[in-house]
Amino acid sequence: MSTSNDSYFGKAILFVALSIVAFLIFKQVLPERLFTEKVEANDNILMDSMALMAQSDTVAINDTEAETDSMKTQVNTLGVDSIDTNVNPALSADGYQNLGRFYSKLHKLEHSKTEKVRIAYFGDSMNDGDYIVQDIRSLFQENYGGEGVGFVAVSSLSAGARGSISHQYSKNWVSQSFVKVKKPKKPFGIDGQVFFAKDPGQTYWVRYKAQSQSHSTQLNTPTLFYGKANNDQAYVTVAVDKDSVITKNLNPSSLLNTLALSSRNAKSIQVNFHKTDSIPIYGFNFDNGEGVHVDNFSIRGNSGLPLSILNPSLMNAFDRELNYDLIVLHYGANVLGYGTLNYSWYEKNMTTVVNNLHACFPNADILIISTADKSSKIEGVMQTDPAVVPLANAQKNYARKTGSGYISLYEIMGGKDSMVKWVEGNLANKDYTHFNGSGSKKVAKLIYGEIDKGYIKYKANE
Repeated sequence: MSTSNDSYFGKAILFVALSIVAFLIFKQVLPERLFTEKVEANDNILMDSMALMAQSDTVAINDTEAETDSMKTQVNTLGVDSIDTNVNPALSADGYQNLGRFYSKLHKLEHSKTEKVRIAYFGDSMNDGDYIVQDIRSLFQENYGGEGVGFVAVSSLSAGARGSISHQYSKNWVSQSFVKVKKPKKPFGIDGQVFFAKDPGQTYWVRYKAQSQSHSTQLNTPTLFYGKANNDQAYVTVAVDKDSVITKNLNPSSLLNTLALSSRNAKSIQVNFHKTDSIPIYGFNFDNGEGVHVDNFSIRGNSGLPLSILNPSLMNAFDRELNYDLIVLHYGANVLGYGTLNYSWYEKNMTTVVNNLHACFPNADILIISTADKSSKIEGVMQTDPAVVPLANAQKNYARKTGSGYISLYEIMGGKDSMVKWVEGNLANKDYTHFNGSGSKKVAKLIYGEIDKGYIKYKANE
């Protein structure tokens, strides 16, 4: 029995020894990485196909020294040369001058009360459910006037979670988004989506109801936006509050068409669509035509790159109706954590995006808001993801190249490892990426505060 055990033990030792030798041999011939560095979306965030393609064309940085230098680079906001997490830096990239046209309009509004100012806020899941944007909107309207929630899509994944307006819709709408589709049946609307009521035999409807949020307690001047089609049979039936239903014909003769749904403000409105199968439906607008209005154009999973395919002709038509003065780009969550510290591909492609937006909205300034801090577990400790600072630097670079304003959200929320503190303070979710309701309100105040600091500088130099 003893001889058998000794034999078994000897074979086990030999097997282990041979395994070690084999590992050492194969280690010399196998590639440094067994798995491709192809980008994959993680459990918390999605990434649009355009970003996936752009990133896959770029070789990740493998040089340790280059990565170290990148991490050492400080993210500067306009007019600030170093990070001080105890002091909120003033708005910037090259100075408040980059928002001169916007500030000029705001200045006229402040003094004449007859000027109108409009902001388009493009974002991702950070702004889902109108988070952050609804509070920035309220702050502007509290200080400069304005009533109404602005532009709202036909359908939204976050409709049920939105507090600034109650939003319901029939489930049979066919929607196309620039996050998923590059060549839509009809041009994408201003929020990167287009909707169709395809089956004439079905009923398609949308219902909105005003909520109690400050300055959005009514559906101000409800207006439908729709596109062009060869269709002279289409009409909608409209129920405003408890009034009787009225019928309104659609006239889809122009690239962009509008239809006033009510001559007065409403608390609720339902619109049913009939025989509109070939007509692109873009959404609804609610505003009182005075003060400041802020539209939330957020789509989950958006890196910002799909904005490069917005059709300038259609956007010019939207701009003639809505008159935008500032375009805000708030992205980053869907670009972090994909195995690279090299964001030159993102910088290059977002430069193209901004140039396209200038063609789409020629009278508007552009404001870039950087990625927030995001934490990952490194050596068992939650801390700032190594990709955060390189991405924020790339965002600062394309802001500078395009003459845009820039705010480092990473800095103003506290800089390195600040997301951990926000989670511990019940201001952010346990994914260490997204802010909760309370955190979103705080972020809105921080962003608004930076914009206001730039405005104070502008007025001081007038």
